[in-house]
Amino acid sequence: MSNTILLTVYTGLYKSDSCLDKYEYKPISITPTKVTYFLYFQACRLQKDMIFFPVLGLSFREILLSFSEELEYSILGVSVVLFLIALCLLIWQIYHYCTRFPVSQRPDILSTRSGGFQYATQTNDPKMEVHYEELSHRLSPGISCTNLGSSLDLASMADLEEENIQGSLRFSLFYDQLQSKLVVTVLDAQDLAKRDFSHSVDPFVWVRLLWAEREDEEQSSMQCVLDEWQTRLVKKSCSPVFGDQFSCTLAEEEVPRVTVRFEVRDFDKYSRHGILGEARAPLNSLKLSYPLELREDLQVPKKDMVGEALLSLKYMPTSQRLEVGVLKIHTVCHPNKTERALYAKTSVTCNHCRLRHQRTEQKKRREVTVFNEVLTFVLPDQQIRECTIIVSVYEVQPSKKSSKHLIGHIHIKKGKTFENEHWKLMMQSLRQPIAKWHLLFI
Repeated sequence: MSNTILLTVYTGLYKSDSCLDKYEYKPISITPTKVTYFLYFQACRLQKDMIFFPVLGLSFREILLSFSEELEYSILGVSVVLFLIALCLLIWQIYHYCTRFPVSQRPDILSTRSGGFQYATQTNDPKMEVHYEELSHRLSPGISCTNLGSSLDLASMADLEEENIQGSLRFSLFYDQLQSKLVVTVLDAQDLAKRDFSHSVDPFVWVRLLWAEREDEEQSSMQCVLDEWQTRLVKKSCSPVFGDQFSCTLAEEEVPRVTVRFEVRDFDKYSRHGILGEARAPLNSLKLSYPLELREDLQVPKKDMVGEALLSLKYMPTSQRLEVGVLKIHTVCHPNKTERALYAKTSVTCNHCRLRHQRTEQKKRREVTVFNEVLTFVLPDQQIRECTIIVSVYEVQPSKKSSKHLIGHIHIKKGKTFENEHWKLMMQSLRQPIAKWHLLFI
């Protein structure tokens, strides 16, 4: 009788699961062997109908519900914060990738972006180096310097502010023969001109020792800066008193080649310093065996030739690329100077605003330092007509980290009243590199 009741229960489950309308409940007698077989058959059917997974999901649900609500909200908040951080990083990477995408991987089409440069890169192509090397051999430094001197001087002098130069500077010079030292003392200045916008002046003096390559032709020969100093700043004074003293080791036979250049400047914290005038003291006409005190009227600053550089220009209007090649730099180096290195920084400005700049690698300084590097700038066509290319040459001492020393500048641009010769040749020969020597001024 117990076997019959057991079979009635399982047949009822079978009927409810399979929904067989024609199935009838009836008690039957059965043996234990048949019961075992019937139970195995029902277990296989339940596994086939995926009954195990809802039961497993229910067990996980019971585990999750065991946490408190405060812990669940804390975990949710941390997840949201991590998601927002990852989203911000992704957006920044996409923006950085779009703004710094290499020019060589972009299609050669007109750019739709406005407001300055999009990319600047440096290339070292062996074929291009050979091509520039051939161009440099065809040009000699001596012939090209005379052709470019006047136009480049006008371009560099155009950056100086045209202000009334007035006042005088008092200083003293002395050469100590026992110690082989030149002693320069900046004493004071009088009646300096006030700036129009500030109605005051914060003067200081920049002192440079210029060493000429040849003593007999000092005015036309190249020079180099032996040393340079800066006096202390005197605020809001048109007649400042400095009293700063500087010294430099110098052989006696080299004294006639030296010219001391005093440049009086007005300190400006937020912009470039103003020029208040300069005074010069050539040592070839002075007797410095005893301290000599002089007072000189300030004059309009003049540029000194300190070297020359072979540059190449190429403009591609379709891709709006301007390539500036720094090929060779010829400078005068004092024999007693320690081992130095050179590098050139190229800046492109528009309306006195620097848009982009690139620099070359450092090269060991020689009489003629070879770079053969090309710096590429991408800018809209509307700005190429008004931009200015400034190449600044710096000298560094490898043993010292903060030993950067400016040698000179080169300005190449198209002004309203004149056009640089090299710039004109570049615009006449589009998509072709044009190489030319330029004078370095300081």
